[in-house]
Amino acid sequence: MTVLGIESSCDETGVAIFRGQRLLSNVIATQESIHRLYGGIVPELASRAHCSRIDRLWQLALKRSGCDPGSLEAIGVTTTPGLKGSLLVGACFAAGLGYALRIPVYHLNHLQAHLAANYLHSRLSFPALGLVISGGHTNFFLVREKVNFQLIGGTVDDACGETFDKVARMLNLNFPGGPEIEKLARQGNPDRFRFPRPLLSPGSLNFSFSGLKTAVLYHIRQHGLKDIPDICASFQKAVADVLVEKVRRAVERYPVKTFLLGGGVVRNRYLSRRLCHFLKSRGLTPLVPPPRLCLDNAGMVAILTAALIEKGYPPAPKSIRVVPTR
Repeated sequence: MTVLGIESSCDETGVAIFRGQRLLSNVIATQESIHRLYGGIVPELASRAHCSRIDRLWQLALKRSGCDPGSLEAIGVTTTPGLKGSLLVGACFAAGLGYALRIPVYHLNHLQAHLAANYLHSRLSFPALGLVISGGHTNFFLVREKVNFQLIGGTVDDACGETFDKVARMLNLNFPGGPEIEKLARQGNPDRFRFPRPLLSPGSLNFSFSGLKTAVLYHIRQHGLKDIPDICASFQKAVADVLVEKVRRAVERYPVKTFLLGGGVVRNRYLSRRLCHFLKSRGLTPLVPPPRLCLDNAGMVAILTAALIEKGYPPAPKSIRVVPTR
């Protein structure tokens, strides 16, 4: 089965081709240089960038894979969650290709695809728990099998990656803020400042980072932009403490042996190291995708599409349905 994946949910355009257990190509065009001037993603600019790039990426993915269009057997495309205009670009492109090539098109959930990036691991087993940490989402899933996802916890205000970006903006750091904070945190003292650890009600698996963000804002208003590496390190440690505590609650409530991590924020080495260390101490196997598969990409979309086909799921109806959630 040769599957084409398309990803355009936010500010990365991706096209990938997957066959068997191997990604033949996985090309990504980022928009960081476009949005850096504004300190965040501008939806209209993101949509226009997808429009101008997606056809060239499709051609490049074909070239790198060594495939011709006639060898493709199915298409998978992200249709939720994401920016409405961005999602429409990918969904319309997939619909057009599906019609021209006479092959089925599958509509996928972007967050589930992030966890599916782990399906190439040889140590994969089910049931598993999954945690997606990205710019717009911090969500827990119980994954009973490859295509059976149950949402058991989510973001109630600011997502983890979003909080990193907002704190970076307070510190006058470049966008995206996550890598900038991680870099400066290596030079700082994580115990210098005691920021709050918002955990919500006892036992809750939901996430709230708004209060932590506000605490950093009040600290800056009172003390100014001094000791920025220490602020970054202390903030990052507070985020890690929250994530580890939520993971502890999840693994105590749902007895599993495997834990899947996904999303762009998982590329933060400090956070992923803290999470993996905790999971291993509890006898669990943490699975983390390669860095390129942590970012928004079409490879993870193609992998999940292949799993849906393997389980006999039907393709999407002919009409294009896009459900924006951010």
